[in-house]
Amino acid sequence: MRPIEAELLDGGALYREVVLGKLAHARESVWIATANVKAMYVEQAGRFVPLLQVLDGLAARGVSLRLLHAELPSRPFRAEFDKRSRLVKGGLELKVCPRVHFKAVLVDGAWAYLGSANLTGAGLGAKGEDVRNFELGFVTEDFDVIDRTTALFESVWSGAECRGCRLRAVCPDPILPAGAGAAKAKKGASNGIRLGKARRLGRG
Repeated sequence: MRPIEAELLDGGALYREVVLGKLAHARESVWIATANVKAMYVEQAGRFVPLLQVLDGLAARGVSLRLLHAELPSRPFRAEFDKRSRLVKGGLELKVCPRVHFKAVLVDGAWAYLGSANLTGAGLGAKGEDVRNFELGFVTEDFDVIDRTTALFESVWSGAECRGCRLRAVCPDPILPAGAGAAKAKKGASNGIRLGKARRLGRG
């Protein structure tokens, strides 16, 4: 064990710090891990806009965006996504793994959020305090925390965890195809889900 510098946040403070304070101002990359994905709104320039509008703006500036999730995103999220050609064409990469249950936001490889909140309005969105979920999480710039979180994210994202997974039979579309080797797993970044195009996110 070793001490780390971190700040524990809850409720609306998570939204203000994680989404408004850091994610919206990313310069190089935003990696998000979440179990659930739903349409959510955030404050921007004095009004409330879809989070996907904020992500679209980041993509326009060349920020690398990854979203790792367990469940099929909600229909409102998918509908909003389909309106944004830059994201659909790869500006926001998505991959699904039903075993993903950790919630994390990594910004520029130098800042991390870890906690209970999903990428939903009641989790990290702009909901009122009397309707949002009760959530806890901490934020930190600790290098070891960031490195370990990044390593887990990359291991799942690349398909490295698929080889020994015992839930492949119920996985909607394994990131790493059966029988593929380690070299193929490293090419996983080209297999990102594109909503409206990839079979991994069917329109059911």
